[in-house]
Amino acid sequence: MYRNVLSITGILSFLLLLSCSPKKTPPTPPVPVNLFTVKAQPVVYYDRYQATTVALSQVNLLPQVQGYITAISFKEGSHVKKGEVLYEIDKRLYEANYKAAEDNLKVAQGNLTQAQQDADRYAYLNSKDAVAKQTYDHAVITLQNAKNQVQSSEQALKTAATNLTYSTITAPFDGTIGFSMVKLGDLVNVGQTILNTVSTDDPMAVDFLINEKQLTHFEKLKEGHYRPVDSLFTLIMPDNSFYPETGEISIIDRAVDPLTGSIRVRLVFTNQKYNLRPGMSCIVRVRNQDSTPQIFVPNKAIVEQMGEFFVYEARDTTIADTSSKKHTDEPSGPMMIAEQVKVQPGATIGPNIIIKSGIKEGDRIVVDGVQTLHNGSKINPFDKSAGSKKGKGGGSQAE
Repeated sequence: MYRNVLSITGILSFLLLLSCSPKKTPPTPPVPVNLFTVKAQPVVYYDRYQATTVALSQVNLLPQVQGYITAISFKEGSHVKKGEVLYEIDKRLYEANYKAAEDNLKVAQGNLTQAQQDADRYAYLNSKDAVAKQTYDHAVITLQNAKNQVQSSEQALKTAATNLTYSTITAPFDGTIGFSMVKLGDLVNVGQTILNTVSTDDPMAVDFLINEKQLTHFEKLKEGHYRPVDSLFTLIMPDNSFYPETGEISIIDRAVDPLTGSIRVRLVFTNQKYNLRPGMSCIVRVRNQDSTPQIFVPNKAIVEQMGEFFVYEARDTTIADTSSKKHTDEPSGPMMIAEQVKVQPGATIGPNIIIKSGIKEGDRIVVDGVQTLHNGSKINPFDKSAGSKKGKGGGSQAE
């Protein structure tokens, strides 16, 4: 009986020791990935900038005389020519003022003729001492006043003529006119009532911002220091279509914005069909002039973290320390890991993106499976389409 108790106690103790022994950790399987071998080759690509179309000249039409609108002589939204009549303000008052000023000038001219005759007569008599000195002096003064009155009447006539001209409002230059802000019969006030807006439409300006670091490059583009390229500046319309005409640099602003470190550049495009309107949001494409080979990778290989960009580079390694693996079934030997590498991306070319720094030609990077990776993850290069393992991925051709 005592022996049986001891046997049972021993068995229970052995089982208890087995339950307290450390369990084997299941091995972490490598992540299946596809790799891409980095290559460098000459590519044609464009730097893109958000841009806005701007009229080279634009003016608000404001009345310079007061009155009621009596005529509107244009079609809203149409192209108008310089000097074309647009509005007429009730001109009856200004015609009457012009007529009155004209008559006043005639009266002043008649008074001047009479004063001139009197002055000549008294001057002759004064030379013969046949008239009082005071009478002669008064004749001279009257003549001068008559001359001043004529000058004043001439200026009044010019003012009346100007006001009469202002009652007819014409286009200041060739351009497109917008919606009328007044209707027939509306009372307009001098310098307060906006009648309409006219803006030039051919050529059309396109403004965009560049970083101050790019200023020297754009100065060279403006001066034509690079080889001539027909499609150096092209435009993508708001509907993603390409504008058929190419542009050229017109102006680079005088100063850099100290808050943003940017400076404005203005391009000019011909606009004979009036497809460009002021205020449109477009994309300016600037063809890159660098003919040296560029490094590019698929877009899907890029990982963004906190505004920085990374790729996972596949690197060979060997597990040399087998003592630390005594509780796992993972074998030692050669393997591959994914190492996170910071890169500086450039322009996008279709499904690929140019990399300016961070990796070099010949490096292998992960293009599929990056979502499940972290720095140092074990990877297993695997071609999903062929179903076989591989050590390298093929290169991609840029369009």
